[in-house]
Amino acid sequence: MKLYNTLTRKLEEFTPLDEQTVRLYSCGPTVYDNVHIGNLASFTYADLLRRTLQANDYSVIHVMNFTDVDDKTIKRSKETYPKSSPIDALRLLTTACTDSFLRDMSLTGNSVSDITFVSAVESIESMRQLIIDLFKDGFAYITDDGVYFSIQKYRDSGKKYGQLTEITSSNTSNARINNDEYDKDNIHDFVLWKIKKPGEPSWPFTIDGQELDGRPGWHIECSAMSVAKLGRPFDLHTGGIDLKFPHHENEIAQSTAGGGDVYAKSFIHNEHVLVDGKKMAKSAGNFYTLRDIEDKGYDAIAFRIVILQSHYRSQSHFSWQTLEAATNKLHNLRAMAALKWQPVLTSSLVAPQLLTTYGACVDALNSDMNSPRALTAIDALETVLSENGIHPDDVNSFDLFLTQIDNLLGLNLSDVLDISAEVKKLLKERTHARDMKEWQKSDELREKLLSHNVTVRDTKHGQVWAWKS
Repeated sequence: MKLYNTLTRKLEEFTPLDEQTVRLYSCGPTVYDNVHIGNLASFTYADLLRRTLQANDYSVIHVMNFTDVDDKTIKRSKETYPKSSPIDALRLLTTACTDSFLRDMSLTGNSVSDITFVSAVESIESMRQLIIDLFKDGFAYITDDGVYFSIQKYRDSGKKYGQLTEITSSNTSNARINNDEYDKDNIHDFVLWKIKKPGEPSWPFTIDGQELDGRPGWHIECSAMSVAKLGRPFDLHTGGIDLKFPHHENEIAQSTAGGGDVYAKSFIHNEHVLVDGKKMAKSAGNFYTLRDIEDKGYDAIAFRIVILQSHYRSQSHFSWQTLEAATNKLHNLRAMAALKWQPVLTSSLVAPQLLTTYGACVDALNSDMNSPRALTAIDALETVLSENGIHPDDVNSFDLFLTQIDNLLGLNLSDVLDISAEVKKLLKERTHARDMKEWQKSDELREKLLSHNVTVRDTKHGQVWAWKS
């Protein structure tokens, strides 16, 4: 299995630190609103990575965080729940947004049961301890508005700041940055702990004999949560390309300042989702959420197909046209899956081809998660089966194949159900009408089948039904 490691800027053969267990950390959502589909794409690629590792017989410990305290969550919670206390408002907002996120994840085929989720608010003690350790080791300093990490002290200790991104003197500043989002073109000392402002939630913190009630900065959160759950170093760290700098660079610095050179062995970054050729972002106002997709009647799994049709290191392009094309592909794949309920004796045995197709999918994902190539292999099989059908002796093998593909790609094809007895009766009537050349009645029965959300096509083997997308 090969993966592109942003840390080394190389395609590398993946070898876990432990022989059979892979420790994987994914930067999760900031839970202040519904996530946009650009963020959802990043989590889908992380899900695909875990599935690929599991297909290679690795046991995977997959941890993802919830950023449930930062500038955005505090600001939105005050706006949404102005009559609640700061702590209660924050909890009300982030709980609702967390539930929404988990719903979106499940609907798009991401297996939330395979992820250990960790909350920043519930991990503040480990953040305080990390900040204290950094201060004792001389990498953090106290100011009138918080505690900051010193990039210069980090460099003076012999460490390299700029492992993921090229850092030059021209883009380095002596300024300090207190907010959780800042200009990514310049390097600054960044905040580890922010002293409480009026109307903000806060937690107690004593450092160097000083009482600094407040809350953690954004970057320290992931460093503390990842190491607490996975130890250090761990195998893989995922996130969108926009997190490479400064967030992940700062995670490396915080986590290695006191000792050790490796925080995560490999960083896996996915590219942006573009809309009209531009990066999708809430700040730009050119974003969509899963609800926008659902409101137009599209299936969330069709969005998953849009994402999997692009390699994770290539920019993907979202439009309603690409989603419509993905919907057609999903319909064809579900029609293929429905063949298990309607075997035909005249079809050829395809069990060996099923094994070959699954092997081709695994090989594609083992080649730096080449999901487009994996989908192409399934498309080729779908073309064959659509024409020839499934032999009764292949039903069990085909059912196993669908489960394997679901485990690998998260398409939920094995969930395709059989039709009801009433619909089967309509199909039988339509077969009789066609045998009797009663074409008008045949067309009327086709319309009745559509009212049951079932489509039908006529093949050399007879009628073949599928669920309407």
